[in-house]
Amino acid sequence: QVQPVESGGGSVQVGDSLTLSCVISGRTLKNYDMAWFRQAPGKDREFVAAIRRLGTGSHTVHADFGKGRFTISRDNAKNTVYLQMNSLNPEDTALYYCASGTGIILSSIRRAEAYKDWGQGTQVTVSS
Repeated sequence: QVQPVESGGGSVQVGDSLTLSCVISGRTLKNYDMAWFRQAPGKDREFVAAIRRLGTGSHTVHADFGKGRFTISRDNAKNTVYLQMNSLNPEDTALYYCASGTGIILSSIRRAEAYKDWGQGTQVTVSS
């Protein structure tokens, strides 16, 4: 079983930046499709960004709300996936989850059900 572990959350001000990290152990990251999701209080979990496994060109997908502000990347040597978040606003306040899966087709890359393993989440709070 792959167990993602997130870190890097915190409390910031509007306009600040944060970089979230997700480390997986026991497996080789390059073989996995990885994604970030988030869930705000009282809301459904929503897709943030994904980066596909080696062999697919490490293609990335970002939710519309994050385009131009959020960037997902991976360092296979460190078994780590990152989510760089810039120009944060209060609507970005949520618990951010890292998820991993294998063999996910592009049309399902935004679907939470496609991912098998999930971390415990890291909290991001943005204050105005």
